[in-house]
Amino acid sequence: MMSQEKNDEITLVGADQSAGKLLRQYWMPAALSDELTGKRPVVPVTLLGEELVLFRDEGGALGLIARHCPHRGADMCKGRLEDNGLRCPFHGWHFDVTGQCVEQPAEPEDSNMAANTRTTAYPVVERNGIIWAFMGQGEAPDFPALDCFTAPESHVFAFKGLWACNWLQALEVGIDPAHASFLHRFLQDEDPKDSYGKQFRDAAPGTDIPMTAILREFPRPEITVEDTDYGLRLIALRDLNNGSTHVRVTNQVFPCAITIPISNEMTITQWHVPIDDTRCYWYSMFTSFAGPVDKQKMRDQRLKEHRLPDYAPLKNASNDYGYNADEQDTLTYTGMGLDINVHDQWACESMGAIQDRRFEHLGKTDVAIIANRRKLRAAIAAVAAGDFSDIPMGGGGVATIKGPVSIDTIAPSEDWQSSWGEADLQRRKTCPWDAGL
Repeated sequence: MMSQEKNDEITLVGADQSAGKLLRQYWMPAALSDELTGKRPVVPVTLLGEELVLFRDEGGALGLIARHCPHRGADMCKGRLEDNGLRCPFHGWHFDVTGQCVEQPAEPEDSNMAANTRTTAYPVVERNGIIWAFMGQGEAPDFPALDCFTAPESHVFAFKGLWACNWLQALEVGIDPAHASFLHRFLQDEDPKDSYGKQFRDAAPGTDIPMTAILREFPRPEITVEDTDYGLRLIALRDLNNGSTHVRVTNQVFPCAITIPISNEMTITQWHVPIDDTRCYWYSMFTSFAGPVDKQKMRDQRLKEHRLPDYAPLKNASNDYGYNADEQDTLTYTGMGLDINVHDQWACESMGAIQDRRFEHLGKTDVAIIANRRKLRAAIAAVAAGDFSDIPMGGGGVATIKGPVSIDTIAPSEDWQSSWGEADLQRRKTCPWDAGL
């Protein structure tokens, strides 16, 4: 349990809020590159409570500026994309990608007002299917050498989904290894051959046992948490009662991402990005350590569950998340279909728009959630003191941070400690791109 004041401290994302100030010191996903394809690459973006417009000019440069024109507040999302910038249709004020007003055609010819007019603008860069924005103070940090950034574009697939809840409860479901044995429990096992791009559908490494069977039959993992230069490493052990242990290594990448294995050959790095206090997007980067990803297949899979242009899930509170009582009896623990994103979405949204942590009771399996909240509060205090270098993933050495290792493996119970590192090393040795740690 925690006070309302402490809950607000780690959840609210406005520019004047503690968590909002912290999150602004990191590169945040603003949009998918796919959203800027087509005839007119201009899209609205609400990020950390700020209304913005993202565009690509004729020369290919990206701009992220305030959505409302600083003249009289008209919506720049309907601006004219011309002359290497965005022009407001109301009075013709024209802005470049830096937010500088370069022309005010209705003003007197000798006016210098344009030169003295700027709108809010943030630096943006494009990496492997996602456009990233930095909204903080000072110079933007380097990108870490995470696998999802190091891999060539051919080996990374990016997608996103909209959830109606606060970013922190969305993140916390991803650093909770115990929930998979229940929320994602399948009462029947699928053929692992149909597992491509689907978490928990692959066979356990070195066996023909579906991961769904391991999660279902061994629901009490032993969880340890290690502090790292990128955030937290989570190790969940499930003793299989035959001299072997299932070892699952996942990660919290500070401040709002996770890296988890999706199969023996693929990982997901997923950011939980605040739109505002009560809505967020998850942005996932699927990284293949084997051949190039089948982007069309993976996109088609996910578009069956989401609508465009806002990437909202088709199953949601308005249709009871597709709940079916007969399915809950015979097929899935939730009765909400086979897409585990829907299971996570229901769990997070059902807590309320912002989880009221005054009434929660954390247990031993919540060790990573407790550790991450402590790390959040320490980083918030550092930012409040003006020390932006003394926060995880925020210092000058961030570009050297690699990986992180995220993998499932089966190991002898008496010697599991070295197993996950060795399994990851073998995967990286055969990787077609440089995935060395």
